[in-house]
Amino acid sequence: MTFDVTHPDVQRVIDAALAEDIGSGDITTKACIPSRLPGEARFVARQDLTLAGAELIALLFEGAKLRKHSGDRLVAGDEIAIVRGPAQMLLTRERVTLNFLQRLSGVATLAAKFVAAVEGTGARILDTRKTTPGLRVLEKMAAAAGGVVNHRMGLYDAILIKNNHIRLAGGVRPAIEMAQSAQKPIEVEVRTRAELEDALACGAARVLLDNMTPEEAAREIEFIGRRAETEISGGITLANVRAYAEARPDFISTGSITHSAVAVDINCGIHAL
Repeated sequence: MTFDVTHPDVQRVIDAALAEDIGSGDITTKACIPSRLPGEARFVARQDLTLAGAELIALLFEGAKLRKHSGDRLVAGDEIAIVRGPAQMLLTRERVTLNFLQRLSGVATLAAKFVAAVEGTGARILDTRKTTPGLRVLEKMAAAAGGVVNHRMGLYDAILIKNNHIRLAGGVRPAIEMAQSAQKPIEVEVRTRAELEDALACGAARVLLDNMTPEEAAREIEFIGRRAETEISGGITLANVRAYAEARPDFISTGSITHSAVAVDINCGIHAL
């Protein structure tokens, strides 16, 4: 997924963020800044980071000049964008813009660290649905900017049979047999060798090895022998992801990319022209 600012969810989220912050008006700015005063805002990275969301600046400000784009690796001091316009408008939209840039670049930065940690193993990092409510499209775009592969966007675009589905359906085999009516590739979560054997026998396209140690996952991947794609999930961290990657799965998924990313430090300096 590229950083697609034409996606309808993007403008919806921007509009909601502006309404949330501005409400009936920016009373401080209106009280002390002349309405005709022109200004210039410069967005600058204050730490090393992977950028995401820079394209939103052009939606928030007319005439924005982007110096960097989503996916770029920045060092402290790199200029991201310059915006010129009414000083009141720059001040009123500064925080919303920074909230997007700092949050999304935090996701991209963490994603890039996971990708770097497994380099050379052939394993690809996946994000998950563990996203901030209402921000999934943007956070998944940010994860992709960091180099990960987007997993399913929601419940509507892929079949993933998880442990609760298996329990309610009465087992792996009946769950897969019923899901086959959707005529889509089936991924199924397995926790034991017996569940894995049922998944393979029923033709699962991908098996999700959940909450296994790297050694356990390696044994199961060897047993699978390319009969299905393999994905490892559960307890994945930057500290252990390399060990899991060396088990040679096709994919490793981790929710931490979106649910535990720390906002990065980006500054917006505004001055009068």
